[in-house]
Amino acid sequence: MPARFDQLRRVTEFVSRQAERAGFAPLERNRIELAVDEACSNIIQHAYADQAGGLIRARVQTEARHIVITLVDTGKPFDPGDVPQHDPKANLDDMKIGGLGLYLMRQTMDDVRFEFNVRGRWPREPKRFNRLTMIKDI
Repeated sequence: MPARFDQLRRVTEFVSRQAERAGFAPLERNRIELAVDEACSNIIQHAYADQAGGLIRARVQTEARHIVITLVDTGKPFDPGDVPQHDPKANLDDMKIGGLGLYLMRQTMDDVRFEFNVRGRWPREPKRFNRLTMIKDI
């Protein structure tokens, strides 16, 4: 999908349909949608910094008892360790900017993995890319 905010609904609906087919209840599908929306928003805002022409490739695999969502982009890589840790107990006035999206992804999914500047090996893969893999168990 084009890396634009107006495309977020398209990817979240696609993922939600796959989660429904895999047997996820409505509440869990909403949580999966939230994680995908946050992940794609971060890619658009930070990896591509709203530059035109960026793409996000989404792959959804439903396996026995879980769903695997993989998002690939060719934007700027980042280190999740550099993002401030979100403190859900902090007073709103004391909260640092950043980190809420990663916190939500990690809270709603069972496993979240980042790989940056991966070297492509297959003919249709970009030469270098970033990959986010999120797994949710039923």
